[in-house]
Amino acid sequence: MKRRKFIAKYSYQPWFRTCRRVCAQLIVPFTLFQLIRTLLIPTVFDVLLLTVFIAIAVSLYFEVV
Repeated sequence: MKRRKFIAKYSYQPWFRTCRRVCAQLIVPFTLFQLIRTLLIPTVFDVLLLTVFIAIAVSLYFEVV
């Protein structure tokens, strides 16, 4: 039996692909809002949340997962 060396994009469940598409559409507005909020009132939580949002946006852009 031959094993795949990579995970094909279409081997995911349909609900996971739908969730991924929704996240890809919503991550940019959330990131921009968080950036504005962080620039106005910077707290540690805001900076960490902005970092997480940027990491998610980059991973979705480059299709890491």
